[in-house]
Amino acid sequence: MTQRRTSIHGSWSGRLAFVLAATGSAVGLGNIWKFPYIAGENGGGAFVLVYLVCIATIGIPIMMAEVMLGRRGRQSPINTMRTLAEEAGASHLWRWIGWAGVLAGFLILSYYSVIAGWALAYVFRAAAGSFSGATAEGVASIFEQLTGDPERLLAWHTLFMVLTMIVVSRGVRGGLEKAVRFLVPGLFVLLILLDGYALASGAFDQGLEFLFTPDFSKITANGVLIAMGHAFFTLSLGMGAIMVYGSYLPERTSIARTSIIIASLDTLVALLAGMAIFPIVFVNGLEPGSGPGLIFQTLPIAFGHMPGGWLFGTLFFVLLVFAAWTSAISLIEPAVAWLVENKGMTRIYASVYAGIATWSFGLLTIMSFNRWAEFRPLSFVPIFKTYTVFDLLDYLTANIMLPLGGLFIALFSVWVMKRSDSVQELDMGDGAGYVLWRFLVRYVTPLAVLVVFLNVTGIVDFSGLLGLAE
Repeated sequence: MTQRRTSIHGSWSGRLAFVLAATGSAVGLGNIWKFPYIAGENGGGAFVLVYLVCIATIGIPIMMAEVMLGRRGRQSPINTMRTLAEEAGASHLWRWIGWAGVLAGFLILSYYSVIAGWALAYVFRAAAGSFSGATAEGVASIFEQLTGDPERLLAWHTLFMVLTMIVVSRGVRGGLEKAVRFLVPGLFVLLILLDGYALASGAFDQGLEFLFTPDFSKITANGVLIAMGHAFFTLSLGMGAIMVYGSYLPERTSIARTSIIIASLDTLVALLAGMAIFPIVFVNGLEPGSGPGLIFQTLPIAFGHMPGGWLFGTLFFVLLVFAAWTSAISLIEPAVAWLVENKGMTRIYASVYAGIATWSFGLLTIMSFNRWAEFRPLSFVPIFKTYTVFDLLDYLTANIMLPLGGLFIALFSVWVMKRSDSVQELDMGDGAGYVLWRFLVRYVTPLAVLVVFLNVTGIVDFSGLLGLAE
């Protein structure tokens, strides 16, 4: 039996702290901004059902694998994968899984911080009553004024990155754990308040019916693949965050049980967000499938015409900031941990160094919304002909780096890592539960992730194979 390692960064105080931290990492803009609009675009209830199946068969097994690798290695993702490859007698090239995860987190946070800055700005606009009585044109003008002003975007981006690095610099228990113990429960309280408002809106039943009554005639091949992809991305898998959080996990904490709890809480947040948003959309005669603009350009119209809309609009965007904040601290943590381990930096200095680097790279995203709005760096590639710098970063991370990271994590955990080591680390015996996990991660999950990757990159179109309409 291999001797247990310890992390030089410390550990969570217990299972609850890890559950809150990992839930905070998983819960982000994807749950509250993206999930409602993709559910709206893909038929509501039937899409939600497919999504739940994908969480169970793809999300939870890969999360268990990533947490297991993190706790086994007890280091940053880069050093963890190097150590575990050596332990398994495998090629040193497997360490590139760690490098890819750290790089993905860095790139995602560089533009994630800019979007989170929008939410920060909207908190103050909603509180000031800027949306009261606003028309669709008026709300669109507010959004365009924000994104079209690079100095204003820079200010909000800077503020959000400072908030993120303050938390990260204080360490595992003094920063990360203290923050999530406040932010994650606060996020649920805000969601419940907004659901309470939606309950009294007069369209709550209509929202529930749309969200939970499946109409399988509305399911398309693309909708299935979107559900598969979102189930994977929403849990923060493949970007090093869950692996590094797993490295701080106490030894006797059940990986299987905590992974199921985290996936369930993450899914609950997405569903509660839908239950809050869709009644507001329906009671105001708005379109549930209005796309990415649902949060920043559609909902403000509703908030501007409802009683007490300034208050509930403010609460909603505070909720969005909380969700973004808890995810952001996990995105930068792998890079900070690596700098501490490999460069001998103090945690504060490593946080400042990583934060400035991420903040600087975020300038590319800021410029892509205004002064570089017409700049298409890869216009000579047909698939990227219309992509701005921001579009390219989003595509590269979400459609290539994360699914490939998740795929290789799955492959390493069951094809490279010794069975006896995974049995020891998962601590669930060698019975039916372990056999089911191993089967899913060995065959089902890699195939599903590969299908998503090939389809979203346009390499293979699986619509015909799935027997569904386009």
